[in-house]
Amino acid sequence: MVTSSAGRGPGRRIGVRSGDPDPAPEPVDLVGLPTGRVAQRLGVSPTTVRSWERRYGIGPAHREAGHHRRWSPRDIAVLETMCRLTARGVPPGEAARAALAERDVSVHQDSPRRALPEPRTDSQGGGRLGHGPGGSHASRVKAVRPECRGLTRAAVRLDGPEVARILREAVDALGVVDAWTEVMMPALRAAGRRWAADGEQYVEVEHLLSWHVSSALRGVAVGGPAARQVRPVLLTATPLELHTLAIEATAAALTERGVPFRILGAAVPPRALLDAVHRIGPSAVMIWSQDQHTADRELVRRVGDRVWGPRGARGGALVVAAGPGWARDQPRAGAARPRTLADAVDLLEQAVTA
Repeated sequence: MVTSSAGRGPGRRIGVRSGDPDPAPEPVDLVGLPTGRVAQRLGVSPTTVRSWERRYGIGPAHREAGHHRRWSPRDIAVLETMCRLTARGVPPGEAARAALAERDVSVHQDSPRRALPEPRTDSQGGGRLGHGPGGSHASRVKAVRPECRGLTRAAVRLDGPEVARILREAVDALGVVDAWTEVMMPALRAAGRRWAADGEQYVEVEHLLSWHVSSALRGVAVGGPAARQVRPVLLTATPLELHTLAIEATAAALTERGVPFRILGAAVPPRALLDAVHRIGPSAVMIWSQDQHTADRELVRRVGDRVWGPRGARGGALVVAAGPGWARDQPRAGAARPRTLADAVDLLEQAVTA
């Protein structure tokens, strides 16, 4: 919910005597919004808005001497364009010029519309997300890809369509493994850190981002090419584990390689998992644990001991204990322990093709 800045909402006049009756609220189109409320609406810091105004001249078109700046809907539209373009990797200077050009075109409808600059796709760089778009609410991300920076900023603004677009283009351009490693996971970690620091104030950002990441991954996993005619891989979480995004990323990456899979998801009871192993007869079973408190070494042992098939030709599955939860609770000897998504996918594919 948007709140007013310094106790003065957009419908309250300055200079009205205390004894006078309250005037009728003026429409936002006439009064405008203060910088703080505009920044809150866009998911950027007031410092960022003021910096853009100072550097690129994208401030309010009309100002009154002695009063705080008030941003009209047209002024805010310029800032929205600025946020959208910088989220796509366009440098702020270029984004500002394009946003101002778009405003001028809307004012003079007879003028030819200038094309907006295309986002830069340069994958190099070594910066962190600091106090750029997002300001004090921006997540610091170690990843250097522009797509990751844009994804984080769009999530902070709760710009679902832009988040979906960035994720879709990242998967198409990089493939699932690199998109997960270089774009999705750094942004998710940044959102998780911010949630841990700010509590409920930031949970909406992580929830929105997680939902869109899951949607992008499932879109690949269920719409990929036909899988090979081999025994599938079984993907599951430990009985106490509720996190499944990494499992969904594994499923999507396996789909890209034509490896069949069955996914059970979160919090699978041991008996249900063992029954599924017996019924499916998988080439490999990946058991995910996000936290050391959810790791279950006994379950890994029981899955590894499970065999099936006719007498004299019985076989078992490769057990892959994946996730940071196994770090302090090492699985039994013989279970694979991949460190990355790429390692896990390689192991599972090798088990299928062996």
